[in-house]
Amino acid sequence: METTLAETPQKRQVVFLVILLCLWEAGSEAIRYSMPEETESGSFVGNLAKDLGLRVGELATRGARIHYRGNKQPFQLDIKTGDLLLYEKLDREVLCGATDPCILQFQLLLEKPVQFFQADLQLTDINDHSPEFLDREMLLKIPENVQPGTVFPLKTAQDLDIGSNTVQNYSISPNPHFHVVTHHRGDGRKYPELVLDKALDREEQPELSLTLTALDGGAPPRSGTTALRIEVLDVNDNAPEFLQSLYEAQVLENSPLNSLVVTVAARDLDAGTYGNVAYSVFQGDEVTQPFVIDEITGEIRLKRALDFETTQYYNVEIAATDGGGLSGKCSVAIQVLDVNDNAPELTLSKVASSTPENSPETVVAVFSVSDPDSGDNGRMVCSIQDDIPFLLKPTFKNFYTLVTERPLDRESRAEYNVTITVTDLGTPRLKTQHNITLLVSDVNDNAPAFTQTSYTLFLRENNSPALHIGSVSATDRDAGANAQLTYSLLPPHDPQLPLASLVSINADNGHLFALRALDFEALQAFEFRVGATDRGSPALSSQALVRVQVLDANDNAPFVLYPLQNGSAPCTELVPRAAEPGYLVSKVVAVDADSGQNAWLSFQLLKATEPGLFGVWAHNGEVRTARLLSERDAAKHRLLVLVKDNGEPALSASVTLHVLLVDGFSQPYLPLPEVAADQAQADPLTVYLVIALASVSSLFLFSVLAFIAVRLCRRSRAAWAGGCSVPEGHFPGHLVDVSGTGTLSQSYQYEVCLTGGSGSNEFKFLKPIIPNLPPQGAIKEIEGNTTFGNNFGFI
Repeated sequence: METTLAETPQKRQVVFLVILLCLWEAGSEAIRYSMPEETESGSFVGNLAKDLGLRVGELATRGARIHYRGNKQPFQLDIKTGDLLLYEKLDREVLCGATDPCILQFQLLLEKPVQFFQADLQLTDINDHSPEFLDREMLLKIPENVQPGTVFPLKTAQDLDIGSNTVQNYSISPNPHFHVVTHHRGDGRKYPELVLDKALDREEQPELSLTLTALDGGAPPRSGTTALRIEVLDVNDNAPEFLQSLYEAQVLENSPLNSLVVTVAARDLDAGTYGNVAYSVFQGDEVTQPFVIDEITGEIRLKRALDFETTQYYNVEIAATDGGGLSGKCSVAIQVLDVNDNAPELTLSKVASSTPENSPETVVAVFSVSDPDSGDNGRMVCSIQDDIPFLLKPTFKNFYTLVTERPLDRESRAEYNVTITVTDLGTPRLKTQHNITLLVSDVNDNAPAFTQTSYTLFLRENNSPALHIGSVSATDRDAGANAQLTYSLLPPHDPQLPLASLVSINADNGHLFALRALDFEALQAFEFRVGATDRGSPALSSQALVRVQVLDANDNAPFVLYPLQNGSAPCTELVPRAAEPGYLVSKVVAVDADSGQNAWLSFQLLKATEPGLFGVWAHNGEVRTARLLSERDAAKHRLLVLVKDNGEPALSASVTLHVLLVDGFSQPYLPLPEVAADQAQADPLTVYLVIALASVSSLFLFSVLAFIAVRLCRRSRAAWAGGCSVPEGHFPGHLVDVSGTGTLSQSYQYEVCLTGGSGSNEFKFLKPIIPNLPPQGAIKEIEGNTTFGNNFGFI
């Protein structure tokens, strides 16, 4: 069987056709060795490395191997020394038969790079076979009247050896009547003839028993014998004669047994018994003759199967013998016609188990094909499937290489099943198929890909450290280490962002963790990029954007901006006793550092000196009178207002308001008793507030005086109309514009005028005037349109 070298997983590049042709030419001159047959296995044939001009170590590095046709391997190569040794004994007669010279052709294959060398081994014949006669006894019937000098042909002995080792001479045992003469045929063979030396006398000796000996030319010579029995017959003076001296016939190698090959015919002029002819095979070329002849009809038929690949021609000698013992001969040349009965053979010399993707043309397999048939029956065509990226390229004689047509892509297809089909051109066509499974090894040619280009993660503030906040995930189409990913945080674009102290990532699975508790009020959102890097060489990577939204938690209680609660003199609000229901007393202003519903504030009056007198609007913190004031109401009031957010759980703060009821702004302001003791310790803010209040009061008195003066001037012209009218224009002299103050969304105009026909000259103080709407409706509209959020203003 063919010796297969150990396959290496290294890459092998295909040798271009031009180089291969050059190698073919370079190796076209064969190296010839010679040795006798039957030499013991392991015997030295020659040193291939020396004879080919190669270095001894080059055979091992280039992957040298011996290739011989078929499945037998008669040689073995020592790649360390370059010695070519016999693998087994070689029998020349088995390998070559009668062919001379007997030459075994083999090739030396070098894989890296691919190169072929032709070599021949000629087996010389040794004398290991003795001559052998087909018949143990030959019978000759010779009439007694045969004259001395008459020649009688004898059957030859067969010797499987060739040349001088085959039959060289014939002899007969000593006797007074005959001697043997050895003659040469045209094909080099020698045959014996019996010559009569002395006339026979049947009455004296009717039968003779002799020994015929065949001797070859070996050293020492070998011999074979057969018995020769001679019967002396009465006179028969006409020998049979064949109609043709040479018959030619053709027979298909797959002809069935007992099929007719050819019919021979002979005639004898004698009458009676001497004229009856019997046919027989006189001599054949082979020891075991595949033909048989009918002794009566002369029909030659097939007695065993023929094989064109073993023997193409047969030469058969036919004898026709009459009843008197005389015989005649003819030759029959039989040509065996080839039939396409042998499928092509494919012998793999090299097969790669895998090939890397993205490589240029690569040698996958080296193989040879053979077909023992002849003509078109022995011509072969190699092919593979059309839907695979491989090519077959002829290299040296019947050698082919299977190469990749283009770089492969493992991610598209990781395994190929290549079927090599070898078909001959005979009729019918025979084919042989061989399957090769090729794995495509991975190359790091795909970068990791995140499942999303960006990720948005939500984290509630005040989280616990090391909290898992989310994950990123990437995939890699490669395999093995090329698909093993490592996740990492990339430096942020904002150098002020302390990313390393905010989050961390698990390098193996992409889990993200918060390193410390976050504060929504300090950091509401931040973003960074994460990278995924494979472990290939070179490593490939990709990035994804991660946005972290910090969710607000209700961790901040409302903070009251106005009135201040800093331990200084409390703010006292002045309310005229003539104020109508809904009169704006003050506005509690508060903020919440949280966001969303955690910053939605609501106001509630928890405690009042006189319940039911004042009320707080829940949405904007405005403190208003709930009813008309009376003389019985106390002059001093203390209100406790609760400010509460809408979070879960809700947080709150409280503020205290001091309200002083006055008859008018001309009434001196008297501080509350509990505050008078602390006037000496008033802080600067209180001083500023007193100065501001005095300024506003002065401005207000000036406005009132101006209004009275204008009113008196116009009374004479407007006496018929009566009452107090509001002139048209943007800002009349008797109106005060307070738009834009505080957090109210509506602009207010307040009427300050004296009422006519009154004996007490009362003020209509700070009465809001909204055209075309009654006072109660104005209050509802103000309440519905007043908003409060994180923006605030002082009243």
